[in-house]
Amino acid sequence: MGAENREHVISIERHLRKVDYIIRKKGRSILNDFNITVPQFTALQILINSGDLTIGELSQRMDLACSTITDLIDRMEKAELVKRTKDEKDKRVVRIIVLDKGHNILDKVLEKRIQFLETKLNDLTLDEKEHLKTALEKLHHNMSDD
Repeated sequence: MGAENREHVISIERHLRKVDYIIRKKGRSILNDFNITVPQFTALQILINSGDLTIGELSQRMDLACSTITDLIDRMEKAELVKRTKDEKDKRVVRIIVLDKGHNILDKVLEKRIQFLETKLNDLTLDEKEHLKTALEKLHHNMSDD
């Protein structure tokens, strides 16, 4: 790798880290408006995108201990975001399903995040946005292979 290429990579890494920090900070602020925690938001995203999961499956996806996930789901049930239900095929298995309130909060949070990003991308041309989107898609694809 040439020195010029390495400098570009260093700069890209730095800017990605800075953008990630800003998005996370704004994301936490948005979540506070909806009285939901980061782990609850993450769990909702995983459950909605993956379908109804067990505590063990969610634990693996979030890389957290089952006991931690159990406490998280207890709080989410109290907030009426999710509920535990018996599996149709095997009554011994308990699945977590997302309730309407959970779906609604996720939709509203994502919309607020999109609106925030929209304002920050305002001064980019349509062509620049397309290039950025394509580059990020390629980067994501390359990182997903690992």
